[in-house]
Amino acid sequence: MRYLSELKEDDSLCRQAQTSGTFYLFHNLSPFLQKVGKKYLVPQLSAEETKRILEKFKEIEQWIEKSVLIGCSDEHVPHFALDLGWDDSSSICVTLEKSVIESELKGSFTDLRKALFVVDGKDSPLLASAQSLLRWHDSHQYCSKTGQPTQKNVAGSKRVCHASGIIYYPQMSPVVIILVSDGSRCLLARQPSFPEGMYTALSGFCDLGENVEETVRREVAEEVGLEVESLWYSASQHWPFPSSCLMIACHALVRTQQTEISMNTLELEDACWFSLEEIMEGLKRAPRSSKQDDGSFLPWFPPKQAIARQLICEWVKQQTSQPA
Repeated sequence: MRYLSELKEDDSLCRQAQTSGTFYLFHNLSPFLQKVGKKYLVPQLSAEETKRILEKFKEIEQWIEKSVLIGCSDEHVPHFALDLGWDDSSSICVTLEKSVIESELKGSFTDLRKALFVVDGKDSPLLASAQSLLRWHDSHQYCSKTGQPTQKNVAGSKRVCHASGIIYYPQMSPVVIILVSDGSRCLLARQPSFPEGMYTALSGFCDLGENVEETVRREVAEEVGLEVESLWYSASQHWPFPSSCLMIACHALVRTQQTEISMNTLELEDACWFSLEEIMEGLKRAPRSSKQDDGSFLPWFPPKQAIARQLICEWVKQQTSQPA
């Protein structure tokens, strides 16, 4: 952690680390994956291999300067992320360069939402952090006060407007994700944009000035019309969608006398109570196995990398450990 902090603050040290570190490649925010058998791997390219790939472009140093520091191994090997998507408006150039890299490295650039379903659990947080940081730099190229270009430091841990002296740091938006229960059932919902059949816990952004408890109570009331009686914190997780978010996971118990759902149809497509048996069956299903012969979908739940699944599994464990 100390070495990682030094890399973020010392441009010359970080520039030197770029010659010995490993690189994760992205293209227009999509990570590069390789399929080996039935597994999907996230290759870490050495600095030499990355340089060889970049030699297909005209300005190698300019590309290296675009990389961002995303982590460091226990052996002090720094990890960088580099997005090779072009900034110009020629979609032909983008397609050609993308296909060259995919062909040469025998893999493909994959949408991160799909990638998180198939990569190893240890790779998911790194890919999510990398994409969030790359997206932040792409959307903060100008100072919000002066309109002048901002300059990133070598590590990508900040951007500076030299006209005003303002320093911009990457930020996350706090979001609560809540598994609502009435004691014997839990409530899950879905939005129209979700994959067919997928249900998950309620969630919503914290409003300015709210604490976590206030946000939980407001979101549950707004989305399903229920009053929270008690709540407790479970865990937190960085989540890159829709932008960089800090997911604050909580369990919430609602009054057993008032469990009729009044769904907010502007935000949700469906919301319903699930019994313990229904939850346990849903946890066994994969997205593809949920489709029935008539075209309908049985309920299934988020992948193990998502904190929503952790909440659901915690609730199951609590229910099954209770004395009869």
